[in-house]
Amino acid sequence: MRDPGDFVTDYDLSFAAMAERGWQVETVAWRDTSLDWNRFDAVYLCTPWDYPQHLQQFLEVLQNIEESTAVLVNPLPLVHWTLRKTYLADLQQRGANIVPSLWFDDFDEAEINGWFSTFGTGKVIIKPTVGANAQDTYVLQQPIPAAMLAMLRSTFQQRAFFVQPFIESIQTEGEFSLFYFGGVYSHAIRKVPKAGDFRVQEEHGGDIRSVQPSAALLAAGQGVLSLVEPQPVYVRADFVRARDGGFLLMELELIEPSLYLRMDAGAADRFAAAFDHYVSGEIS
Repeated sequence: MRDPGDFVTDYDLSFAAMAERGWQVETVAWRDTSLDWNRFDAVYLCTPWDYPQHLQQFLEVLQNIEESTAVLVNPLPLVHWTLRKTYLADLQQRGANIVPSLWFDDFDEAEINGWFSTFGTGKVIIKPTVGANAQDTYVLQQPIPAAMLAMLRSTFQQRAFFVQPFIESIQTEGEFSLFYFGGVYSHAIRKVPKAGDFRVQEEHGGDIRSVQPSAALLAAGQGVLSLVEPQPVYVRADFVRARDGGFLLMELELIEPSLYLRMDAGAADRFAAAFDHYVSGEIS
């Protein structure tokens, strides 16, 4: 983004490791129309976190990069696939355990009661299929106030969205994120929302901690990653614990995930190595 505002970033921690491998790194604003992508060997999608508000322009920029001599990281097919959260339905069909989801192309308040009955819960979450950083994400409980209904109509009318049961463990245990570079596990964190909230992002007051994942969590992450083709250069897999103790996939971030390089001493070097290996292979 041209202006990161209050967003917390640490991508710059990779610069030294990149330089050790002969890379000169330049940060650019993705919406800068004066850029000539041909002057770069590679373009890494780092923090273009305002793209949901400018989706068509973002798609055009991605296509321009793809048509240039630069290598796009991650590959364009993966980026296109995960632009819409319906990729979760694809992963479920391939065998992944995701948070149960209902998918809609338009908002009809007559269907709301069915959301709660389908999941057998008193609390659900509604999210846009194209979105980032929990924007336009709401927790709903019945009865839904008239003001909230009006907001939902305004937000989701003629806009694709999906509904999930609220996973209670998010507010207690939090959300786990596993990071993989070049298909190899790198590090993990646990994100816990502040009291009374469900959003785990730092910008919303979430507490971020480095963790050693359990064997079950590592198995869940590797299982999901095995369903992705082509393999990503970098990816963050977000999981929550289900009532039965297993792990459910919340998100598979392949476009512009925060990689939390600061949370592990070797993470930046592992990222740089995976990046260098991928791009060098593509160029040769």
